[in-house]
Amino acid sequence: MEPTPTGSTPTGSTQPGQAGHTRRTARADNARVVADVLRQTIVDGGFANGLPSDDALARDFTVSRNTVRAALTLLRTEGWIDRAPRLGTTVAQRTVDHRLDSLRGLEETLTGYGEVRNTVRVATVLVPPPVVARKLELGPDVPVVYLERLRHLAGETISLDLTYLASDIGVALLDEDLETNDVFPLIERVAGRPLGDADLSLTAAAADAHSAADLAIAPGAPILLLERLTRLDDGRPVDLEYIRMRADRITMRGTVSRSHHESEHS
Repeated sequence: MEPTPTGSTPTGSTQPGQAGHTRRTARADNARVVADVLRQTIVDGGFANGLPSDDALARDFTVSRNTVRAALTLLRTEGWIDRAPRLGTTVAQRTVDHRLDSLRGLEETLTGYGEVRNTVRVATVLVPPPVVARKLELGPDVPVVYLERLRHLAGETISLDLTYLASDIGVALLDEDLETNDVFPLIERVAGRPLGDADLSLTAAAADAHSAADLAIAPGAPILLLERLTRLDDGRPVDLEYIRMRADRITMRGTVSRSHHESEHS
């Protein structure tokens, strides 16, 4: 997968419709491939005793040591690894898994990773923006409960959650302990029925200066933006959240299946 002289045949990806043919790739392309595999291995919990040597990685990926070094430089710049003479390459940080295939609050999702606590910055009743009212299927000028919370895992801030709640449920939550409890179990207790499903939208962005200060990251650092509209089991929407998550601390995971209908139209 290394760059080769023009006219030679490197080991690499094939062009569409040209089985057996390959295209010439730059070292940066190969380094990105190596970095992607190593990064995901770190995310999956690998390299507990440190990464293999540069020579071993070069053999594993069939690339040069220079390409391996370029890949490791990329990972070090991103904050995933540390490199030091005689100590080798070690993992600098890991993420925690946030499941997307089950409807759970943050504390329920991160069970086993440490204590989740909340700093409640705002808890009030207000008239929401029209787009929020429409998503919650409310009429004009119908008030909702608005919560703004910084979420902390084991003492480290990992997300900023902005939550709009239907007032008949949300007002009761204002008397609850919102610093140590997830909202979802509280909603179910107040509503007297379980939550059903939720619509999710996940995008990425660079942190603005205000969000970066809240999340204790550098301005421009990557964050995940999650919008989640949650319904009771009878289909009524009761909870709309806009969540900013630290991309360096959270990995979104899920298990999906391919339906027969999808395979027919591939």
